Amino acid sequence: MAWLTLIAAGICEMFGVAMINKWHIERNGLSFLLLMAGFGGSFLFLSYAMESLPMGTAYAVWTGIGASGGALLGMMLYGESKDWKRVIFIVMVLAGAIGLKLVS
Repeated sequence: MAWLTLIAAGICEMFGVAMINKWHIERNGLSFLLLMAGFGGSFLFLSYAMESLPMGTAYAVWTGIGASGGALLGMMLYGESKDWKRVIFIVMVLAGAIGLKLVS
């Protein structure tokens, strides 16, 4: 259950990052509320996951999901570079997160 909660935290982190971009495009109350909800949910789920998982593992997986997911969202939604080298490094981040799951 802790791993599912950690994945939910990562997804909320991705949403929060996407909402930062939305906030920069249109500064309104809804954008700000969505930004706060994304990061608030992320921290809430992360803290719950850390009740069962080691802090280092949970934090590394959480940041890996958030960073790689944010980069993928940028490529899909905001026209950021889809260079093959960038994709390889995103895959490496995800492989590290999966590796931590396998050894914990």
